[in-house]
Amino acid sequence: MGDAWTSAWDRVIASDPGFIRLLNALRIVLSVLLSVVVMTALHIPLPLLVTGATAAEVFSFAISDPHRRDQAITLALGLPTGLTALAFGALLVHHRLVSDVVCVLVIFAAAYARRFSRRCSALGVIAFQMFFITQFVRPHPQWLPQLCLLLVIGAVCSAVVRFGLVPTSSQGTLQRLLEAFRARLVQHLEAVIDLARQKPGTPGAGRAVRRLRRRTAALHQAALMIQGHLDDTIREHCTAAHVQRRIAEAEVAAEHLAVLLTGALGLQGVNPVASDITERTGRVPPDVSVPLRTADEQVIHRLIADLHALKVVAGRAPGSDHGVGLKIVRDRLLGYRDDERLPDAPPAVQDVFRAIGDVSRALLGLRLALTGPDESEESPDDSPETVRCREELQTEDAVLDAEDALREKSEEEGEPAGLERTTTRIAVQVSLASALAIVGGELLSPQRWYWAVFTCWVVFVNTSSAGEILVKGSRRLVGTLLGVLAGIGLAGLVGNQPWAAFTLVILCLFGTFYAISYAVVSFFVTAMIGLLYTLLHSFTPDLLVIRLGESALGAACAVVVGLLVLPVRTQERTEEQIREVLSRLREVTGQGVAELGGGRPVDLLHRSRALDSALADLRTTTLPLRHPITPLRRRRRLTRYVLGLLETAAYHARNLAAIAQPAPGSRGIVSDARLSEAAGRVDRNLGALIECLQTKGGCREPLDAEAGTATAQKDSEAPHAPGSGRRTAPETETETEQQRNRLTQVALRHLQRVDEDVLGLARPLGMGFKEQQAKPDTRPAETAAAGR
Repeated sequence: MGDAWTSAWDRVIASDPGFIRLLNALRIVLSVLLSVVVMTALHIPLPLLVTGATAAEVFSFAISDPHRRDQAITLALGLPTGLTALAFGALLVHHRLVSDVVCVLVIFAAAYARRFSRRCSALGVIAFQMFFITQFVRPHPQWLPQLCLLLVIGAVCSAVVRFGLVPTSSQGTLQRLLEAFRARLVQHLEAVIDLARQKPGTPGAGRAVRRLRRRTAALHQAALMIQGHLDDTIREHCTAAHVQRRIAEAEVAAEHLAVLLTGALGLQGVNPVASDITERTGRVPPDVSVPLRTADEQVIHRLIADLHALKVVAGRAPGSDHGVGLKIVRDRLLGYRDDERLPDAPPAVQDVFRAIGDVSRALLGLRLALTGPDESEESPDDSPETVRCREELQTEDAVLDAEDALREKSEEEGEPAGLERTTTRIAVQVSLASALAIVGGELLSPQRWYWAVFTCWVVFVNTSSAGEILVKGSRRLVGTLLGVLAGIGLAGLVGNQPWAAFTLVILCLFGTFYAISYAVVSFFVTAMIGLLYTLLHSFTPDLLVIRLGESALGAACAVVVGLLVLPVRTQERTEEQIREVLSRLREVTGQGVAELGGGRPVDLLHRSRALDSALADLRTTTLPLRHPITPLRRRRRLTRYVLGLLETAAYHARNLAAIAQPAPGSRGIVSDARLSEAAGRVDRNLGALIECLQTKGGCREPLDAEAGTATAQKDSEAPHAPGSGRRTAPETETETEQQRNRLTQVALRHLQRVDEDVLGLARPLGMGFKEQQAKPDTRPAETAAAGR
């Protein structure tokens, strides 16, 4: 029963990392409820009560500062901002032309304020929402003192809930995000275990691979959320660097374990890291033996048992992992980092056991980073491997502290000026679209025109291209249509039962801010509007039909303006972000190899995080091109293929960055000529791809593919090739020399995979090769997919 409860709780934690959505929705609902209770006690009329409830809602969701002090300042500034917007709206609401002009100006100011800071963005949202509510309520000017009182009540209720009933702190959010990372890591290991039990070529293997990809992507998302929250939470840079490093190590080690397992299973065309690659999964060629299935049966059972043990170790939160039994399990898993303790099995299977030891070491490092060294654990019962790992991790942290002053800061790129700036462009676009929506909305319904304007506003929020506007507008329409049907049904169901209607309104409000999908959000909002009009005794089905029409009009205005006024084509935006990803990839690989060779230490983790962020932006931008309803089927396949290669290259770049970070005795350990040659070739090829995208296909220098094949052959013939499964180093080599040789081979392997992925990008990005005969030897499956 306890294990079932723990598993269920882990699923809840993993579904909403940090409980960010849950707490946000709960805070908004409680703020609205508290304001309604206060206003009801003051005998506020029901139509005006909507103003106070809306104020409480806006002050709850608009303020997003990480620290309480900053939240209080924004709330204090938001009150006069909201009062000013409310006063202007109430005084001008009956002067239609002037009110429309001011409405467009407020929308422009609110959108433009996003360029300055998080606080300015919140104040802009408050101003827009408070002006907008007057268009809905249409109060008389003499109501203004009462409206101001309701706004103050809403703001105070929001503050009471935020700082009293549902307090949140950046440190608490970080702890919950770390717990979510642990839960997603456990789920990732569960997917690994499930895959290890499958027989290749069966339908179950394909489902297991797809599940593993989803869990790997979820683990990566949790890691990004933590890394993005560290700067807001931990003010000491060294402490944040320690946690960030250990999170990255745990993620990379878990991903590497999944990659090696798919290799041991002989799965062809399978990449558990790239979630969008188009090739089929679970295929095993008949002439290739499966290493994991050719191993001894006892080795297979041992592997699955060790994966279960690793899941148990990962499932223990920091500070709760005491006990002799757990120490014994952890010590045994850490022992796999020593080749002498590996079982007698094929090399690919030995690599999986070695990866289990690497994940165990990463988990130990994460625990030390979160709780600090626990002297009580340093007991005679610890194995020599555990003592060595702890000393290595503590020494690495000391090296990070000592070199912190030498770390280079990432240079901020100059932001475009004028209309080329994203915030300025969006402000102009949303203002023009809103003006069109006002004109069209008043022709469609003089009383409900504001629904079209509000649709314009929300469709433009957090979009960067015309394709994203189109996708978001279509989701708005789908959700609104379903919400209309639900609203009509719920209104007829509750009838004259106000408490039932009010309860459903609260549930819809909670769903609005808890849901992830924008279509679901639109559904809840529309259903809630129908219930609100039921409470006001003014509901008719025609109201929701008008809302559907106004929403369609607003979405159409947004799409038209997005396509015609300062347009950013999805293809142009995609090429721009691909260049950004390639530049970040070039930076991480080049500086990682330079640091391995003894160069000046740099903050590689910061750069790899910037690479992940650029890749996440690319996924969002390419969503219209990858959408199932897109008629451009070939472009969809090509986009998914390119994105898959970039995800794979980013994974290997993260591995290279993790290897290159300061480690005891690692400075300048890699002087292998093959590493410098591969790094130079990757740099040249990435530079050629970036130049090709910048010149719109006018590529002057083809990619160097033959050198990559030659280096790959030399690497496979190297005496210390990774995964050899035998002690090839001479007995006279010291342990440090053996460790250096192994790190050299691992770095070469990751760099070569980056090189292969870069070459795979040549054809879809319009590049050629210097030696055409080398093309068939370079990632044939990917090249064939690109040709299709």
